[in-house]
Amino acid sequence: MCATVITPDYWEHACQHLVRRDRVMKKLIPRFGEARLVNRGDAFTTLARSVVGQQISVKAAQTLWGRLAGALGETHYLLLPGRLTQTEPAALRSLGLSARKAEYLLDLAAHFQHGTVHVAQWQAMDDEAIIDELVAIRGIGRWTAEMFLIFYLMRPNVLPLDDVGLIKGISQLYFSGEPVSRAEARELGEGWAPYRSVATWYLWRSLD
Repeated sequence: MCATVITPDYWEHACQHLVRRDRVMKKLIPRFGEARLVNRGDAFTTLARSVVGQQISVKAAQTLWGRLAGALGETHYLLLPGRLTQTEPAALRSLGLSARKAEYLLDLAAHFQHGTVHVAQWQAMDDEAIIDELVAIRGIGRWTAEMFLIFYLMRPNVLPLDDVGLIKGISQLYFSGEPVSRAEARELGEGWAPYRSVATWYLWRSLD
């Protein structure tokens, strides 16, 4: 099964808005040409990949995810919660997952399987309401929920102040490499509204 690639319909307008309002974005955004934020997964798969990738390198996370998908007979792009809930924790640990991550994945799958996350209602819910729902799941903190808002739901105005890359990008491009507090980052981010997700994405790209 191939991934369906989706790009946000607000992206072009957001870029024009940021270029007009911010001196750094005016120089930064044109550097990346046609590069865009894309969504290639479904809700459960996106969150499960976030759990698997916590506190390990990108390469290690990709390896673990490949093992998990292969063991469950799934593709890299779609993992079904029902398959996971039928899997014993020991089987997950045998793939290289820690006991804690195995527990987190099973808890996440149970939430989706039993309908305690309201996937069909997310489009009508505001960002904070979705974050509150997601952080009630074991293993999902605010940062993971914010990444989900940006990369899966493609919400345009998320400012993930706990993200190291965002703070580093702000430090390098706005403060000449000096340390940046959360308060300073929040104040700067207000100038990017209502497209703080887009500005954040370009700051991440500036670090590549």
